[in-house]
Amino acid sequence: MSLKFGTSGLRGLSVDLKGKATALYVTAFAQVLLESGRARTGDPIFVGRDFRDSSPEVAATCFGALARAGFTPVDCGAVPTPALALYAMNRKAAAIMITGSHIPADRNGIKFYRPDGEIDKQDEVAISAKAAALSNDSAAIDATPGRGEDAAVAVMQLFSDRNRAVLPANALAGLRIGVYQHSTVARDLFVDVLSHYGAEVLPLGRSESFIPVDTEAVSPETVRLLKGWAAEHKLDAIVSADGDGDRPLLADETGMPLRGDLLGLMTSVFLDAGVAVTPVTSNSGLEKAGGYSVIRTKVGSPFVIAGMNEALAEGRTKVMGFEANGGLLTASAFEVNGRTLDLLPTRDSVLPVLAVLSVAAQAKKPLSAIASSHRLPFADADRLENFAVEKSAALMAHLRASDANLAAFLAPVGEVSSKSDIDGLRIALRDGRIIHFRPSGNAPEMRCYVEAETPEAAKELLKQGLGLILSWSDKTA
Repeated sequence: MSLKFGTSGLRGLSVDLKGKATALYVTAFAQVLLESGRARTGDPIFVGRDFRDSSPEVAATCFGALARAGFTPVDCGAVPTPALALYAMNRKAAAIMITGSHIPADRNGIKFYRPDGEIDKQDEVAISAKAAALSNDSAAIDATPGRGEDAAVAVMQLFSDRNRAVLPANALAGLRIGVYQHSTVARDLFVDVLSHYGAEVLPLGRSESFIPVDTEAVSPETVRLLKGWAAEHKLDAIVSADGDGDRPLLADETGMPLRGDLLGLMTSVFLDAGVAVTPVTSNSGLEKAGGYSVIRTKVGSPFVIAGMNEALAEGRTKVMGFEANGGLLTASAFEVNGRTLDLLPTRDSVLPVLAVLSVAAQAKKPLSAIASSHRLPFADADRLENFAVEKSAALMAHLRASDANLAAFLAPVGEVSSKSDIDGLRIALRDGRIIHFRPSGNAPEMRCYVEAETPEAAKELLKQGLGLILSWSDKTA
């Protein structure tokens, strides 16, 4: 079994997740909830899913396992993860989201939520330990599927109501916005909410088969689609999200995607945030942007949430967080549009999209001009897919073994000035460029992040960085 907790949830091959593996981890989660006192027998647990082919079957297994564990399973259907989390937290209940987010269609995953929000790393350890203990008695794990009471309409209504209160009426009037629908569960929500604010909305690229869209490392194929639509339909912006709708993709009038950390910065200004918590992979220029304090963490929403909670414990106010993939979290309630926007400490794709588009509409300027006005270093990122976890581990061990190893590895691109080992290896070169190598937390992928003075220089450094990884892999094969 190849399942493991990573940066956000449990993931693995769909064939490994289906059946007893799902029943095992869901039963473990249920028992941890009961033993910790966070839930009681008979309580509802809300279950949502994405549009992957395997997700309905995995969800059905969840319903059966939850019922046998003494809970009342509730079927929320195909809904965005932030919508599920908001609904469950509103009812002080736990939740489970079946999704592999942006990873390929042959993989899937499970995200677990306590009644107060996402599980943390300690919960992951507890669930894994409980699953290991239960696995010793295979007869105790029953994978018979079940059913749950239907709550899909209520879940979407609550989330829609939240997002319809963020901006003034007709705040997006005059904008012509494309929605790349593909297979994200947020596809109809975006059309509805953007139309509500007066935008002219064009649904684009809807797919009945699952298409993995990574908002942090947007594929060249996706960029070509976006650029083609932008030119063909004379769009002011194109909006989309990943599979489970918790990471936004927002492209400007040329079809070029805006970086997720830039969306986070712009949303922090929109919210008048006091503290922004973000991983080390986010743009290095955020600290100089001014107006708020920046706290850096490891990659993954559990670490961002922990950072936000620490800030709250210190008495800080107006606390939010975001990741380089664009997912935005709020640990405080914020006043927007004369109303209180309740906290939602899980990744959300809709709030950052609305915040940034409203700035463009109000300024009557193209998104590209607004983005460039923030003058952040140019950043880029990509990943090598199907790169074995063992290879990633071996490379990172080699680079960490000595400064000489690291210097020799990077000699073709530049001289090392300094390094950070918070999460992966982030290296500052003597000419000011940055290159960061980081294995994915829960998929066979090796990621590379770069920053440079121009888009062209960033793209070239990214190409070189990925090439170094492949060359090392070939030599050590």
